[in-house]
Amino acid sequence: MPDISLLQLVLANLAIAAGACLQGVAGYGIGTLSAPLLFLISPILLPAPLVLNATLLTIFMLVRNRAALEIRQVRFAIGGGVIGMILAGMTLAVLSPKGFELIFGLLILAGVALSVGGLRPRLNAANSAIAGAASTYMGTITAIGGPPIALIYQNEKGPLVRANMSAFFLVASFLSLTALLFSGYLGYREFLLFAATFPGVLLGFWLSGRLVHRVPFERLRPLILGIAAVAGSAALVRGLLTL
Repeated sequence: MPDISLLQLVLANLAIAAGACLQGVAGYGIGTLSAPLLFLISPILLPAPLVLNATLLTIFMLVRNRAALEIRQVRFAIGGGVIGMILAGMTLAVLSPKGFELIFGLLILAGVALSVGGLRPRLNAANSAIAGAASTYMGTITAIGGPPIALIYQNEKGPLVRANMSAFFLVASFLSLTALLFSGYLGYREFLLFAATFPGVLLGFWLSGRLVHRVPFERLRPLILGIAAVAGSAALVRGLLTL
């Protein structure tokens, strides 16, 4: 396995399992929780290997929650996602490794700010398109695309949230993978890392099926956002120190 130890792989699988379980319960979270942890374990685990894992997870979730899907609500977010993909691809094409750490840290902290900012936008076409663009842009670069799209679904019921957000994340993941491929961030190494870490998704998804009606997301939210803030700050400081 390239540039990563067995211990790091075990820790990576546990981090992905925790994020997959969270997303299975709340509708999003594999990026918000797993990406900061994976960055601390090894930056090579981001973004493509986690985006590949998130794609697998959204397929599982969409199958589980398909009865609650309302695709008409998702189409505007998907349209915005195309714009986000193009902007993310352009950003990645000009980023150096140092620049990646800087923008990674900034976007994670922006995601945390969105999550705690108290914004409550309505679920309509314009807000869906904006959230879709922001979510896909952030998801492509950092694998954390949940906060923008979660804002417009925060007042909706659980099954609808899990179904519609899974449908959006599935399309957004393919858009992100397209941008990562053409910008040189998705290749053989990333597929190897995905193959070594997808068991974490299987474990987390299985656990979420047993916890979905037992664990209130709001109790976990401060811990998740705290982890994201620490990792985002670490990435930002690391990028600044290497300038």
